[in-house]
Amino acid sequence: MGKQIKSLMINIVGAFLTLIGAIFIVLPGPAFLFLPIGLAILSLEHAWAKVWLRHCQRMMRKGAVKMDALIAKLTKRKNANNR
Repeated sequence: MGKQIKSLMINIVGAFLTLIGAIFIVLPGPAFLFLPIGLAILSLEHAWAKVWLRHCQRMMRKGAVKMDALIAKLTKRKNANNR
C-alpha cells in the first residue's frame, strides 16, 4: 500500500506543477520553473513525461542560446555607439 500512496503523491504533485507551468505559459509567471519540475516529478512514474521533459529542456536551451546571442549583439551595438 505504501508504493501506491507514493505513486499517487508523485502523480498529484507532478500534475499540479505541470498544470501551473502550462497556465504560466499563457499568463505572466515562471513557467520555465514549474513546467520542467512538474515533468521531472512525473517522469519518475511515466515514460511519456521523460520524453516531454527532454523536449522542454531542448526548447529552453535553444531559447537561452538565442537570448545570449541577442544580448551580445545589443551589447556590441551599445559599445559601438558609445565610442
